Amino acid sequence: MKNLVFSFLVFGLSTSAQQAVEMFPLNQVSVTEGVFKEAALTDFEYIKQLDPDRLLAPFLREAGLEPKAESYTNWENSGLDGHTAGHYISALSMYYASTGDQKAKGLLDYTLAELHKVQQANANGYIGGVPGSEALWTEIKSGKINAGSFSLNDKWVPLYNIHKTFNGLKDAWVHAEIPQAKDILIKLTDWFLDVTKDLSEEQIQDMLRSEHGGLNEVFADVYAITGDKKYLKLAEDFSQKSVLEPIAASQDILTGMHANTQIPKFIGFERISQLESAKKYNDAAVNFFENVTSKRSISIGGNSVREHFNPIDDFSSVLSSEQGPESCNTYNMLKLSKMLFEDTANEDYIDFYERGLYNHILSTQNPDGGFVYFTPIRPGHYRVYSQPETSFWCCVGSGMENHTKYNELIYAKHDDKLYVNLFIPSEVNWDEKKASVRQETKFPDKSSTELIWSSKKKTKATLMMRYPQWVKAGELRLYVNGKLQQIAVTPGSYFPLERKWKNGDRIKLELPMHLSLEEIPDESGYVSVKYGPIVLAAVTGEDNQDGLFADDSRGGHIADGPFLPLNEAPMFISEEGKSILDKIKPIPGKALEFKASDLFYPSEYKDLVLQPFYKIHEKRYSIYFKRETPQGLAKMQRELKEKQEAEAYLRSITLDFVAPGEQQPESDHGVQSQNSNSGLNQNRHWRDATGWFSYDLKNKEAKAQALRVTYFGKDTNRDFKILVNGEVIANPQLMGAAGDKFFTVDYELPAELVADNEILTVRFEAEEGSVTAGVYGVRLINTIKTKE
Repeated sequence: MKNLVFSFLVFGLSTSAQQAVEMFPLNQVSVTEGVFKEAALTDFEYIKQLDPDRLLAPFLREAGLEPKAESYTNWENSGLDGHTAGHYISALSMYYASTGDQKAKGLLDYTLAELHKVQQANANGYIGGVPGSEALWTEIKSGKINAGSFSLNDKWVPLYNIHKTFNGLKDAWVHAEIPQAKDILIKLTDWFLDVTKDLSEEQIQDMLRSEHGGLNEVFADVYAITGDKKYLKLAEDFSQKSVLEPIAASQDILTGMHANTQIPKFIGFERISQLESAKKYNDAAVNFFENVTSKRSISIGGNSVREHFNPIDDFSSVLSSEQGPESCNTYNMLKLSKMLFEDTANEDYIDFYERGLYNHILSTQNPDGGFVYFTPIRPGHYRVYSQPETSFWCCVGSGMENHTKYNELIYAKHDDKLYVNLFIPSEVNWDEKKASVRQETKFPDKSSTELIWSSKKKTKATLMMRYPQWVKAGELRLYVNGKLQQIAVTPGSYFPLERKWKNGDRIKLELPMHLSLEEIPDESGYVSVKYGPIVLAAVTGEDNQDGLFADDSRGGHIADGPFLPLNEAPMFISEEGKSILDKIKPIPGKALEFKASDLFYPSEYKDLVLQPFYKIHEKRYSIYFKRETPQGLAKMQRELKEKQEAEAYLRSITLDFVAPGEQQPESDHGVQSQNSNSGLNQNRHWRDATGWFSYDLKNKEAKAQALRVTYFGKDTNRDFKILVNGEVIANPQLMGAAGDKFFTVDYELPAELVADNEILTVRFEAEEGSVTAGVYGVRLINTIKTKE
């Protein structure tokens, strides 16, 4: 395994010296106990409940073979068929490498054997579950390309879909060392080369407008595995220049972009830069990481709202929405931070990795099983958990992977140096030194860790010990075999501990943690409380958690229950200039639990307990708290109440809503289109068409009375019609008379049209020679009164 992974990391590198550290293979590091060990076991129990034959059914179907079982529902039979299997293979591969579990190995061997049969049946190297695969790839090969942000030739992101298969096969070779996986992977990549070999650069770049995951990364990995530069060229060809070049030049173009469409591209850019001299690719990755982590991320390490990057100076939608940071985003941002750490050994990347690992990733799995898609930041809201038989979202796939690889970055190495990055109970086998190091710790419940060296002979080596940014200068204490050592180092760096180590040597680190506040990036007065690197949150209740465990509906991943009014959410009230932290007190005998009775407002919240967010499940919670003075409270409450009343009224009359131009809301509403475009205006997404586009909206209890559509006042010469279930209900003509503002129009629905229809298909169709208005919102309401 050692030689395999070494070649994977550095084979063919013209700039290999840029890599400052090397990761240990997963099978050389084990997590021995604690919350991460428990999370991995819980994850594997979930994985074992999945039927590989059901996951494989789309692959067999597309190869003309008889499936052995029926496909799963949800995303697995509505257009993204087969995407979960790639994640499943990755998760099994990493779990097997990390633990040696033979059940995982058996499931992995079976799944790969079935895919081998599929590849043989297709006879061209292809394996995939994309519905209508043969016709789709024939069209692409012939140069017929119709790409949208979340579609390609009227299929739901097929490039994104097959990337999961590519990546699963790569992981099965790199981590689990299964030769069959490597063989299938190379044949699949050669198939893709054949499909795209006659396409021009312009055609490929046009195709890359469609979400395509990390194809450039995996193609670069195939180059690293084989040494054949045709795969590196393929990786470069499938790198989207329209995001690479401006970000490499330090331009911020991210606001409004679908976040997790972008992050894998930059992982790919960074992977390419590790394999050849490609400064622009590295610049893009570094600039992107800095932008997202410093300007667009919240205290738990997550980012985005409704899957899109919000403006850097306005996090109000993050704080008000039930669709907060997406788990997949943090999964990918941690991957990028790991790769950038490989290049630099810079502690900043570990600091972010630790933040995201404890506060977001660990929190996204229910201790009883089930994964989280969105983590709402709205005070007093809750999360929804997946179930094995119903839920096949992207965040279930990445969720299965997340909890199998907690050992990936605890340690790193370079020559005779061993980097100690994370404080997790674990053991690393350092083969080059014929030694092992065991880490014993109860962190973060206890703010210390101890390392025990094991080797038959005295061995000269340097332990690179991390001085975390969250430990104050001069407070870290280091002991070797019980003796206090003098160190001169600043927080946010590593310090060397060089000596000839003998069996049984013990190194103890004391890492004092302190309370701190972190304001939300737009500085709007909302703060999060941290203790060391751990984000603290408060349980606010457990009532009305509608859909807490998801069904298989397209919107089942969204916590769509009642909102706690923002003006009724817990907040911090403190006199101007007075320290909030002084009023937060530890609870005696309770690790990482704090009270703030003199700080919380309203009084009903005075007994709230601040505790690690990752320990809170199946409850409503608050992570961010509005900070206000007694003098400013009345004004703030008035403003929040006005917003709350408007928000509550709108929710009360809404039966269904779709945000045009946003991926998941459109996908969840069965978007279809012809000659349609989408974009961003004043930080709001829109869709228009010279042809048409349509959505399926839920007419709950047949109560629909009107359709409310949001437009922009400067749209001019827009002549179109609106149809519901094929019947024209309006012929709007927009002439730009409303000016530089957004406005809504309510269109009354005929009673006979909605009476017996649970689904209403709303279609916007341009008149000949014209274009529809830019549509910014489509809302089905149960009233015909106009009120915002």
